[in-house]
Amino acid sequence: MESKTQTLDRVVIRFAGDSGDGMQLTGTEFTKAAAEAGNDISTFPDFPAEIRAPAGSLFGVSGFQLHFSSSEIHTPGDAPDVLVAMNPAALKTNLKDLVDGGVLIINTGAFIEANLKKANYASNPIEDGSLAKYRVHAVDISGLTVAALDGTTLSTKEKGRSKNFFALGLVFWMYGREPETEIRRILQQFTKRPELGDANVKVFKAGYHFGETAEVFQTVYKVPAARFAPGTYRNITGNEALALGLVAGGELAGKAIFFAGYPITPASSILHSLAKFKNYGVMTFQAEDEIAAMGAVIGAAYGGALSVTASSGPGVALKGEAIGLAVMTELPVVIVNVQRGGPSTGLPTKTEQSDLSQALYGRNGEAPIPVIAARSPGDCFYAAVEALKVASRYMVPVMLLSDGYIANGSEPWPVPDVTKLDRFDVHHPTDPTGFHVYERDPATLARAWAIPGTAGFEHRIGGIEKDSLTGNISYDPANHEKMVHTRAAKIERIAQECGELDLRGEASGDVLLIGWGGTFGSLRQATEELRGQGKKVSHAHLRWLSPLEPGLEKIIHNFKHVVCAELNLGQLRALLRAKFLLDIQGLNKVQGQPFKVREVVAAIEQLLGGARLSEVNVPTAPTARA
Repeated sequence: MESKTQTLDRVVIRFAGDSGDGMQLTGTEFTKAAAEAGNDISTFPDFPAEIRAPAGSLFGVSGFQLHFSSSEIHTPGDAPDVLVAMNPAALKTNLKDLVDGGVLIINTGAFIEANLKKANYASNPIEDGSLAKYRVHAVDISGLTVAALDGTTLSTKEKGRSKNFFALGLVFWMYGREPETEIRRILQQFTKRPELGDANVKVFKAGYHFGETAEVFQTVYKVPAARFAPGTYRNITGNEALALGLVAGGELAGKAIFFAGYPITPASSILHSLAKFKNYGVMTFQAEDEIAAMGAVIGAAYGGALSVTASSGPGVALKGEAIGLAVMTELPVVIVNVQRGGPSTGLPTKTEQSDLSQALYGRNGEAPIPVIAARSPGDCFYAAVEALKVASRYMVPVMLLSDGYIANGSEPWPVPDVTKLDRFDVHHPTDPTGFHVYERDPATLARAWAIPGTAGFEHRIGGIEKDSLTGNISYDPANHEKMVHTRAAKIERIAQECGELDLRGEASGDVLLIGWGGTFGSLRQATEELRGQGKKVSHAHLRWLSPLEPGLEKIIHNFKHVVCAELNLGQLRALLRAKFLLDIQGLNKVQGQPFKVREVVAAIEQLLGGARLSEVNVPTAPTARA
């Protein structure tokens, strides 16, 4: 039969299976194909904390969602149009999100009695009629994979591990992707074990040709290329972009980067990425624990290096005392917190924004630090550069907030022309005449970054309070109060670096929606939808959280309703209510998942209808795509 072609503006696909089924690899490979085809893309990897969770278990399901489009998008999509379920547990945990009438591809080879029991199915959903409202394609992916590898030397277990490439090949055919580039990529990935590369290519081709020949798959869907501004683009994750930003920031400062860290989800890949840049003078050090990592970057900064460490909430808690030392000694270090669900170990592979209060106040004494938040994977590059600039210009430790959603998600990123990025070369003092360690720049209140061992620049710094000029130990009450106020005033001076407020919409209206960090895409897209309906809604997204962006104060009183949307219980909202004395309402979610656009739209619509957000029931059931 000759296949038909149907053009779509956008599609959301979710691959789901056991944590050992290769769903992250499958999603990543299809993402590369979508990027190469010129689509705008946004991804959401969602996997369990266990390295290899028990097979068939509900809590061990790993998923990867991709939104690809012929027009600009901001999120990985509220709900999948296509769900590939590799086993009963994947179907059980993900079916609730599939849109009505959506495409459901099921690996029937895994729907055996034992797996159905693990997923708490009383009957086989493929046979009991419970999937009637979806377009179901039941395919024995497991069996067809083994058949494709008949005659190879691979073990039965190794053959089974290739089934994700059958699913990839099938979806490649469904969406008209050319297979040749992917075949070359598969062979390149398995150069050390070419027999596995050849096997995966066979399975990939089997999936592709199955779609081509099976009567149930006679429609090919085309998503045209999106229109981008001219330039060079690459698909990039948040952690990759952050690492590149640190390297670029070091070059712009004229300083080598020293990075010390301890492996922790979801920040570990920053260390992995930076280790590849030795040719740019980057030095990476895997410390024995979080405390040692923080101590190492303080020592390196004291010696004149631009220093960075990265962790998530539990690790930043351990670093807290030493961060206070960096505040007291006024040394330029950047602390990256890739936030995850908490408290304690919490949800290591899920996203949250619950470390804001920790970033602002998580130290003893009056120890303020600047706090900056990246808003998207690509924006991590620029946030990292800005954090390094402020740390070195103001001689202060800077907290850079990311989160698991940004860190692991990806998007097309226009590669910047580095020759057009503003330099902020670091200069160490060379004339010791009249040098005092705490003599300050009148514009920034920063002390000079003197290098120990340089003749004439001998000085002392440390955790005990020092004289406001000489650096000698001082217990004088008035001096301590002066130093506390000076350190706080230095943070407030950073407001002159904040630039223009990121505001979509007018500076007055019915609703001002305030967000920060990785909620940007959902909030911005929801705002666009509401404004398209004629609603007077504006969206302000904050990059700087300490000091608070001055542009917000200029407009916040101009709206009938102010809503602060966060993936926590209202940490920024509490700060804004205290500062502006306004009845700011909160839109909050703590499920380890990002906001869906429809959740934000529904909440604002009901607020405009007269309900307070505490009374709003946000819909959770997926809606069918028109």
